[in-house]
Amino acid sequence: MTAVVELVGARKSYGETEALRGVDLAIEPGRLVAILGPNGAGKTTAISLMLGLRKPTAGSALLFGIDPADRRARSRVGVMLQESGVPNTLKVKELMGLFASYYPHSLPLSRTLELSDLADKADSSVGQLSGGQKQRLYFALAICGDPEVIFLDEPTVGMDVQYRRLFLDSIRQFATAGKTIILTTHYLDEADELAERIVVIGHGKVIADGTPREIKSRVAGKKMSFAADGMSASTFDGLPVSNLDITNGRVKLLSNAPEEVLRELFRRSLTIADLEVSGADLEEAFISITKEEG
Repeated sequence: MTAVVELVGARKSYGETEALRGVDLAIEPGRLVAILGPNGAGKTTAISLMLGLRKPTAGSALLFGIDPADRRARSRVGVMLQESGVPNTLKVKELMGLFASYYPHSLPLSRTLELSDLADKADSSVGQLSGGQKQRLYFALAICGDPEVIFLDEPTVGMDVQYRRLFLDSIRQFATAGKTIILTTHYLDEADELAERIVVIGHGKVIADGTPREIKSRVAGKKMSFAADGMSASTFDGLPVSNLDITNGRVKLLSNAPEEVLRELFRRSLTIADLEVSGADLEEAFISITKEEG
């Protein structure tokens, strides 16, 4: 299957700093892919190359098999950035109509307003919108042209809980309709819930690539969480634990041998309450993978 988005040996340098170090990445049509990485890892640079906002120092970036900056490619793509810088004086429906006019086949205005839950704000100026409503507007501008590929950069920042659920449902609708969706987010539960493929970028290269289940399986052991007063990192010296975090009297850790850890803590007559033991989630896997590459 021909890739919709592709980086081939992509490198990008800013002076002496190499942001990307030979990235090979292909995204097939109809896939919902989350691209994750710590701040400064290179994921924003990778997205910029995919969109044609920057050119690689070496290697290539392709969108629909051509230069991402080519108008033929751009007319098939919708992009939701964290800061879009749209005019505050235009009405919501005017701005949607303007953006829709850039595309050969756009969604009806009523459908765009419905998907972004902004029908009651259609006649409001952009400057009158709250932060969360502006995020919904940016989403509307990304989808109004009914694009084949949708890039979503931290899309739910500033959204309230209720609309966040509606928004995630809208993303699923587009994925079900066969759209290719590329998502970047710091909310790893969103990536775990939505994505069928996760790509982790660290230090300018791809360090993990697979389904959420495959990514999480890279972390052996169980996640343990319990309330305990008076414990410190030294309490766990010599015990088979990793990713140890002790905050406000609550201990969180990963262990390949949770029974051994608990036996030793009980042997020392330490008091444990509210114990939870479960498989590692995407956050633990992400922390573990990026630490390995640190």
